[in-house]
Amino acid sequence: MKRTTAVEALEAIKASVAALAEVIPGAGFTGPGDPDPLRQQSDGWLDTLAVAARLQAATAALVVHAAAGFTDTTRAMASPNALPQGRIAQEMAVVAEVACVLTVSERTAGALLSEAHELTTTLPLTLAALQDGNISWQHARAMVDETASLNPAGAAALEAHFLDPDAPNPAQCCPAGELVPSRFRHKARTWRERHHPDSIEKRHTKSALDRWLEFAPDRDGMAWLSAYLPADQAAGIWDRTTTAARALQGPHEDRNLSQIRADVAAGWLLGGTAEHVPSPSAQVLVTVPVFALMGLTDEPAMLDGYGPIPTSMASRLMAESSTSFHRVLTDPRDGAPLEIGRTSYRIPVSMRQWLRLRDGKCPFPGCTNQSLDNEADHLLAWADGGTTGLSNLGQPCHKHHSLKHTTAWTPTGASAGKPPGWISPTGRQYASEQQDWEPPYWPPHIMSRLGHQELGPDVPEDILPAEPPASDLRPVDPVPEWSWQQAPLDEPWPEWRIPQTV
Repeated sequence: MKRTTAVEALEAIKASVAALAEVIPGAGFTGPGDPDPLRQQSDGWLDTLAVAARLQAATAALVVHAAAGFTDTTRAMASPNALPQGRIAQEMAVVAEVACVLTVSERTAGALLSEAHELTTTLPLTLAALQDGNISWQHARAMVDETASLNPAGAAALEAHFLDPDAPNPAQCCPAGELVPSRFRHKARTWRERHHPDSIEKRHTKSALDRWLEFAPDRDGMAWLSAYLPADQAAGIWDRTTTAARALQGPHEDRNLSQIRADVAAGWLLGGTAEHVPSPSAQVLVTVPVFALMGLTDEPAMLDGYGPIPTSMASRLMAESSTSFHRVLTDPRDGAPLEIGRTSYRIPVSMRQWLRLRDGKCPFPGCTNQSLDNEADHLLAWADGGTTGLSNLGQPCHKHHSLKHTTAWTPTGASAGKPPGWISPTGRQYASEQQDWEPPYWPPHIMSRLGHQELGPDVPEDILPAEPPASDLRPVDPVPEWSWQQAPLDEPWPEWRIPQTV
């Protein structure tokens, strides 16, 4: 960015801030003639927040351009014949200068310069979205982090997936800027794991060597204890501790769930057992692509509450946790789980598992509460004519379940593959985050047998199970065979899942 361009951009931002400051005192209030002055003022404040957020993003983009420009200019002025020690010293000087200008630590300044370099050289779509105010600085940093170990082609593909609507495989979830940064990071990490050029098995084997347990003192006689573990172990510990904590809740229990969970974990770690604490097994929900389970592909499985895991880890979970493991078939055409329908008021365990698969977490926008702690809920109350099916069910956390029943926040409709959105008391509509289902890989030799190589990832309809008629979606036990949950590992593979030569 040229100096004149940078000055012009800064002046434009200053003008926008000045214009915004002029309207802030009124915040949408246009006079005593307003039909609903308080509502007008409320909407004005929300509009001000939205504009301010876009200005923050544009300012962050200007900082990125300035940091990268200062680094490039300084390097251009340096002697091309400088020794390695001299170049290292020059880099240190650049970091120190930026740290002093921004009044931050040199570590923070170094991270900014590294992020600015990536954004200005390899992530043009991310920088453009930041400059336009479509994403925040936190979103941009997440993109830099998740593309760090990818080659240029992989980084460009990940960036295009979330930020280019014309990409070959655009994201099906909300636009990146409408996801809170932590959820966008989770989405980007999931896509990276699925499409990384190196096998997840190889990367997991290497990363497992870095596992550790950390102790960090804190204020007021407290401390942090954290562990870096394989995902299946961490998820199992969390689920088991949560289940035990929920079992201890009751009318005579003064501790909240987080406090009980911490006490249970401390009791188990210190003495191996905790008095009057149940010791349940972990309840693990894993979705495994059928061909990966057969050893024909190396695509990852999905661990509920975490994301992609190696298929070897999923196979071990199936072998060691058969009593609590739920195996779910996915549609070979798009990777989405199949649906089970019910018409009774009571929501069965099998349908709660499907809700966990569909939503992955509390469906309220921005909420990161994982599915284990959430509560199944009818969107349209049963008493008002609502049915018990995935199109009328959500699984909000306790906080947002209460929000629905005690305020004017209202959920919108859902479907088998889409969680409900929400309408706020001001009438604004907010979409919920959706799962980014992807079709599973089909092994080349199976595609050759089918004789449909020209179809690519599309699957011939005649090898797929027919959709169950509506009459079959009534309460029945056991679960219909086409849903095939909790099948024993030694059960023969259903014939309709084995492609036949056409």
